Amino acid sequence: MPNHVMRSRAVTTIVLIDDYELVRCGLRTILQSQLDMKVVGEAATLTDGLSIVERLTPRLVLLDVKLQDASIGEACRRLLAVAPNLRILVLTSCGDQATVRVAIQYGAHGFALKDIKMDDLVCAIRTVASGHGYLDPRVRQQVLHWFRMSSRSRLTTKGITELTLRERLVLPFLVEGKTNKEIAAQLQVSDKTVKNYLTSIFEKLQVKRRAEAAAWFMRETHMPIGLYRQAEVQNREESKES
Repeated sequence: MPNHVMRSRAVTTIVLIDDYELVRCGLRTILQSQLDMKVVGEAATLTDGLSIVERLTPRLVLLDVKLQDASIGEACRRLLAVAPNLRILVLTSCGDQATVRVAIQYGAHGFALKDIKMDDLVCAIRTVASGHGYLDPRVRQQVLHWFRMSSRSRLTTKGITELTLRERLVLPFLVEGKTNKEIAAQLQVSDKTVKNYLTSIFEKLQVKRRAEAAAWFMRETHMPIGLYRQAEVQNREESKES
């Protein structure tokens, strides 16, 4: 990417939390070459990492899945407790589905394997820092399938009329506080169509306001918005194929 484009981007401040010094050194070397990224701190334990994050308020943490003083779930939970706006990208040498699930359920916004290519890691960091979710392609299909099944199960068990794919894509925009015009631009539909979606959503969820629908989404999905969108977009593609 041209340097003048890179300079126009806001710099993403990053803290590295990994118990291997060699890994931290390698990550720091990669990231220091990016004009839009700055490593502002690093730690070998969650305890030290929490102190650094609370003091420096970075945009993103690159977090090892296996720390000596905390599980991945506890690490994500405690990091977000001291820095609610923090973005977390988990790095691991093992991509088992259970570990990925726990990380995401406790608030991680992305998940990548440690043998990821350098360019792909940089792309993953930019994706997560910009507010979206990221899953390593080697674990993506399994995890998104679990998310989709989990979401459908919650809709059924709660006795709520199932929303259409388009309606489910609208919900995260309500959480983000988007206007009808902004939602229409993202979905490439008219403002009137968005109004129709909202009317249907409110009726099916038995709510009267956008805030109530947003609260329902946060309560029922338990997953980052970016990953939710990936799951629902894949649902839409599969429905077209069938």
